[in-house]
Amino acid sequence: MENTPEELTLARKRERIYVIILAAIQISHILDFVIMMPLGPQFMRVFNITPTEFSTLVAAYTFSAGIVGFFGALYADHFDRKKFLLFNFTGFIIGTYMCAIAPNFAALLTARIIAGAFGGVLNACVLSLVSDLIPFQRRGAAMGVVMSAFSISSVAGVPVGLWIANAFDWHAAFYFICLVSSIFWIASLIYLPSVKVREHRQGFKENLRNFGSVLRQWNYLQSFLLTSVLGFGVFMIVPFIAPYLVQNVGLLEAQLPFVYLVGGSFTIVSARFIGKMCDRVGSYKVFRVTAFLSIFPILFLTNLPPSPLWLSLMVTALFTMIGSGRFIPAMTLVSAVVRPHERGTFMSLENSARQFSAGLASQLGGLIIGSTAAGQLTNYNWVGFIGVGTSLLAIYIAYLIKTKYNLR
Repeated sequence: MENTPEELTLARKRERIYVIILAAIQISHILDFVIMMPLGPQFMRVFNITPTEFSTLVAAYTFSAGIVGFFGALYADHFDRKKFLLFNFTGFIIGTYMCAIAPNFAALLTARIIAGAFGGVLNACVLSLVSDLIPFQRRGAAMGVVMSAFSISSVAGVPVGLWIANAFDWHAAFYFICLVSSIFWIASLIYLPSVKVREHRQGFKENLRNFGSVLRQWNYLQSFLLTSVLGFGVFMIVPFIAPYLVQNVGLLEAQLPFVYLVGGSFTIVSARFIGKMCDRVGSYKVFRVTAFLSIFPILFLTNLPPSPLWLSLMVTALFTMIGSGRFIPAMTLVSAVVRPHERGTFMSLENSARQFSAGLASQLGGLIIGSTAAGQLTNYNWVGFIGVGTSLLAIYIAYLIKTKYNLR
């Protein structure tokens, strides 16, 4: 029986509310992650640490998210989606508070591990709920909104966080994230619906069999590889953007908020456009174009010489728009592969693989990139070349997935 126009209108209104709340949750935990990058110059100065040690701070979050996400996949389809999300959101807020009160490098590193353990799983919870609550024919646009959380964090959260850190100190930036996250936690509790995946809870052995079944499916492994390759290419570059702009390009630390404000502002618009184009012309076609175009800003950014602020803003905005834009059609493609009853396990494993990849990339980037006696970074162009290679590889993997499932 078909729905009436009034019922369709009401359903779409509910979908918009869900998408807004899920995007808000993404904003909170992504802000906690991305704030580390622009605070890099402060951490390196305050703690007197090297680029390799700073990359360890960044990688600690992603490795923790990857490990916990892998084992969490055993129970991802075991609990009500909303309850599982709220549990991880609570742990994430506690971890972020520990970052805020961390007195030294070791304490901050420990807090990042705890925040990552819950924040990484939270990402999988959000993407699972998007797929559960939004029909596929409108899922591309929904993914565009949710994935634009990175940009919204950059536009609103990162500049505010940096201004707070500059006005007080870096601890204050994490107190700010705790406050924002608590507000979104309350909204999630009130408005998100419960989503029960199974009527009856399964035992550990049955969960383990389902877990193994997901891991044995080559189609799923290809999907994990696609987003992992993309994540690897990005996180060879992203953690060192702020230090590179300050030490090599000549920007002031006080100018860094403008980098994230401008880049994020353009990306909010481009993310919505990319999401709608996925629904209109096909996710694979959009991915192929955005992945290829991402090669140029990667090369521009990682080879940028001393430049005025306007040129730095233009290059970083292009990198953010196109680099992050690739994940929208990629995640839409991936969501079409998985069967609904395995979605939680699948998304947890996908997120785990991507987090491991990002952590490995950040750590390797820290080993490749060095610094001169004057503090300038060296070999940044090398990670750019690796980023180009991963973009081309991702296009090939996406083609295999598109061919297998006859997707556009």
